[in-house]
Amino acid sequence: MDFEGIIPDWFKSIVEVGNTLLWGDFLIGLLILAGLYFSISSRFVQFRWFREMFRVLKEKAESLPDGSKGISPFKAFTISAASRVGTGNIAGVATAIVLGGPGAVFWMWVIAFFGAATAFFESTLAQVFKVKDREGGFRGGPAYYMEKGLDQRWLGIFFAILITVTFGFVFNGLQSNTIAHAYEEAFNIDRWVIGVIIAAFTALVIFGGAKWVANVTGYIVPVMAVIYLAVVLVILIINYDQIIPMISTIFANAFGIREAFGGAVGAAILNGFQRGLFSNEAGMGSAPNAAAAAAVSHPVKQGLIQSLGVFFDTMVVCTATAIIILMYTDLEYGADAIQGIQVTQAAMTSQIGSFGATFIAIVILLFAYSSILGNFFYGQSNLNYIKENKGVLFTFKALVVIMVFIGAVMDLETAWATADMFMALMAVTNLVAVFALSSIVFQVAADYRSQLKQGINPVFQTNNIKADLSDVDEWGENRYSYRENDTAE
Repeated sequence: MDFEGIIPDWFKSIVEVGNTLLWGDFLIGLLILAGLYFSISSRFVQFRWFREMFRVLKEKAESLPDGSKGISPFKAFTISAASRVGTGNIAGVATAIVLGGPGAVFWMWVIAFFGAATAFFESTLAQVFKVKDREGGFRGGPAYYMEKGLDQRWLGIFFAILITVTFGFVFNGLQSNTIAHAYEEAFNIDRWVIGVIIAAFTALVIFGGAKWVANVTGYIVPVMAVIYLAVVLVILIINYDQIIPMISTIFANAFGIREAFGGAVGAAILNGFQRGLFSNEAGMGSAPNAAAAAAVSHPVKQGLIQSLGVFFDTMVVCTATAIIILMYTDLEYGADAIQGIQVTQAAMTSQIGSFGATFIAIVILLFAYSSILGNFFYGQSNLNYIKENKGVLFTFKALVVIMVFIGAVMDLETAWATADMFMALMAVTNLVAVFALSSIVFQVAADYRSQLKQGINPVFQTNNIKADLSDVDEWGENRYSYRENDTAE
């Protein structure tokens, strides 16, 4: 069955124009400016407090006043890592290299290094302005700090709509597209068949309340992430003599010393930034929604955890995948070459035999499907921020299921291009708010540093900083049960 014409040409034209406007000098410049500003103004918090990130990672979950345990820093890290490690690390890296050459990987590193500072700022803000949910936990994110921090609810609503459309529809379409291409490559199954199956399982969870599907996926994904990384590590160990040459290739192509094809420097920067942002999400405004849910004694702790997550996602997982792809001797470059998940499957097949394509198909199914469910809950949470309405929520669920099917049968280029445009819109909106609220992060970080110097485990109180946080009520005297003499190790 031919579904290639399911996306109208006028929509593709809008996406093309939107990406040209957003991903020209404007957004790349904004991302660099944001990364430099947040890095320099914080005295490179992502480097200076790198050791502190691991100390915080070992802390136990905070006890809430009702006696229950909140989400521990380590669990928050694994949750964010599981959500980050997926399509971007496996298919996105391949697309970046094919379209931008090996040098794209270097620019992914650049956006990750500076993005780690941006992630610190946005996730710290998400913690400061979080609110209590009906289940006794917390929720928050850019929409909340736009309303409570900037007193601009209209901007919060705009961002909530943007993230709902981006994650509920666009990113879910890209996830199902990646799964469909993987199974078409591995088993020669028509993509529309895979689209129907994925859409059915998605409907089973969001309409049928089949939480067991989501729970099973949630348990399996971290295990599969470990297995994937283990397989990649073994391949790198076996081919240890190629690691240095591959890294040299990355640097050489990044600066045009040895280009993969004409105009590769510009293509490397663009694709490195695009795929890097999609993979680690730093500055996009999505990770703060998850960061706000963690129960920590000080907002900075979750900022550090999310900053570490950016490093892990790009510097470790993306780099490992990139090296394996660059070891693939039949790798081709340019817009006419094979892109996405099929490139990674071919590279893995060249290393471990015919099972390589099947292995990647299994891995991406679990990663991408869990992302579909996570993306839905992102959208649902932000819809509830605007207004809780059963009719609107039902319509949203139906559209999510439809988009999962449409995504599976879209052509690869349109799927990625649409994702690029919407995540660019999210990043611009979110970064404007983070810039405006950065002074609060400076004060909160100073409070954290001051308590560390006193040898105590930092605990946040709103009256410890000068900023007006009178609208924040989740950090009172008895917010967490803790001992005054708790000391930092």
